[in-house]
Amino acid sequence: MTNFIPIFPLNIVIYPDEVLHLKIFEPRYKQLITDCFAENKPFGIPVVANNTISDFGTMVEIKEIVTVYEDGKMDIVTKGVSVFKILEMIQQVPDKLYSGAIVNYPANQIAPMYHYLKPVLSNIRELFQHLQVRKDFKKPDEILLSYDVAHHVGLTIDQEIAVLCLFKELERIEFLRRHLLQVLPLVQGMELLKEKIKLNGHFKELKGFNF
Repeated sequence: MTNFIPIFPLNIVIYPDEVLHLKIFEPRYKQLITDCFAENKPFGIPVVANNTISDFGTMVEIKEIVTVYEDGKMDIVTKGVSVFKILEMIQQVPDKLYSGAIVNYPANQIAPMYHYLKPVLSNIRELFQHLQVRKDFKKPDEILLSYDVAHHVGLTIDQEIAVLCLFKELERIEFLRRHLLQVLPLVQGMELLKEKIKLNGHFKELKGFNF
């Protein structure tokens, strides 16, 4: 399916089913949110990276307008729906302040594959342990998707875009697995380095080498 959507480019990657809180303050985006909410229509968030709008982004629906301030600024809650690909940018939408795009929606496999995700989750929790952070994915492990954990493994925005451009769950899981295989040894090395630094300057009980 190909259609026109209003767009709100942002320097973030949103994944399907992800909840995002936004503060709306620019006149063009206040108009966009007002229009979409009144018509009960979603809008697109294409990813901005390296001062360039990516070809890919995520459709989001407005779940709630939490607050509308006197000056028209808004606090809203949105939720990711589906990944789109931009076919053509529409810089000037007639009678509107915001821009739009002609997009299509690549077929995307979104279903849990716990058997394959399970060892990745184990590596993620090992990473959290090394970094001394706690995170709750707010879902049972058995129904978690790669999308649910991708923001929590230290990916760069370019890597997050790469995940967005993968349309099979197993491919996304494999991408995260390879990333963690690179990251974990680095973090473990930092742990050893910290221990060495802590010991530096302290007297140690050392046995002499026997010739």
